[in-house]
Amino acid sequence: ILFQIFDAFKARLHDSNSKVNQVALETMHKMIPLLKDNLSPVINMLIPAMVDNNLNSKNPGIYAAATNVIQALCQHLDNYLLLQPFCTKAQFLNGKAKQDMTEKLA
Repeated sequence: ILFQIFDAFKARLHDSNSKVNQVALETMHKMIPLLKDNLSPVINMLIPAMVDNNLNSKNPGIYAAATNVIQALCQHLDNYLLLQPFCTKAQFLNGKAKQDMTEKLA
């Protein structure tokens, strides 16, 4: 059931409506401390959805929400769960997002 919930939620993280996108990121930020390592089955699906467009967003609210989500992931999940998806994102992103992900890896 976790996959079904987050598969539907993932679409909101890419929503073309910036307000919906921002609220989805802010909601994800609130859920991470509650779910913690229980997110491990869906983390490889969620990180690209949270990072891809959001860390390079020119909308300051979306960018701030995305960086807050990444910070919450680093605080509440075991680092070994984040290493592979963060490495993949750092390798293939560009611009500000690549810099942000590289700093989190370091």
